[in-house]
Amino acid sequence: MASPRYTSQSRSRRSNKQMRIVIMAIVLIIAFVIKAYDSLSESQSASNNIPKADYTYVEAATNHKRQIIEYEAMTVAFNSDLHIPDWVAWELTYDEADGPVPRKDDFEVAEGVNGCALPSDYYKSGYDRGHMAPAGDMKWSETAMEQSFILTNIAPQAGELNSGAWKKLEEKCRARVTLTNNGEQRDSAIVIICGPVPGEKPIGYIGESSVAVPQRFFKVILAPYAREPYSIGFVMPNGKVEGGMQKAAMSVDDVETITGYDFFSALPDSIENQIESHFNFNKWSTLH
Repeated sequence: MASPRYTSQSRSRRSNKQMRIVIMAIVLIIAFVIKAYDSLSESQSASNNIPKADYTYVEAATNHKRQIIEYEAMTVAFNSDLHIPDWVAWELTYDEADGPVPRKDDFEVAEGVNGCALPSDYYKSGYDRGHMAPAGDMKWSETAMEQSFILTNIAPQAGELNSGAWKKLEEKCRARVTLTNNGEQRDSAIVIICGPVPGEKPIGYIGESSVAVPQRFFKVILAPYAREPYSIGFVMPNGKVEGGMQKAAMSVDDVETITGYDFFSALPDSIENQIESHFNFNKWSTLH
């Protein structure tokens, strides 16, 4: 029979061995958890680096002296020959629909941009300095507000359009990303692209720079994140819009036919074909 001392030592060794096994198991579990966490973090980081679809991209058939300018809140395709933008694109969200930044009134020349108009070109011209991306969409940022008054974002507009149907359309776009009376979200974000209708003979030219006065303007709107994604388009004459917004409303497909541009090509083809071929002005205009 083993002595009591030997039995005690054996039990101690077995206890120490069991403790080492437990410690090793804990270490392995911790190592596994750390590795799994790192793997998950890498996966999340990779997914966060996936670029968001650029719905503001516009494909154009013509290739003239167009300069693409990236501002804080908008992308401008500027036409150096006509001294006005071909198109301006931006995204408007609920957070950006309003803000504390006051409207400014000083229009500025774009440094380093060939063919940019001068503020004096509009003086006593009979035309307003019409914003493409409106100052009302830029109240969330001082920089965005200031850049909206750079003349690369401006085109000559008749007062009847600038303060009439065009202004109402701008206000309706902002209303689309605000809350309903019940506190529900209409559209979390919309993408807006607008500009002069290209390829048409200008009404005339103004100022020392010979800034072209467009005959018509277009605007297309996309809500890619809505429960039911939709789009709608508008083409308005540079003057009084008979019948207002509703008369000027049309499908994005129709605007593409008129302008020669391809809008929202980042959408899957099946979705793009569906939502660009239809529009529902009453549903879009009604703010429940």
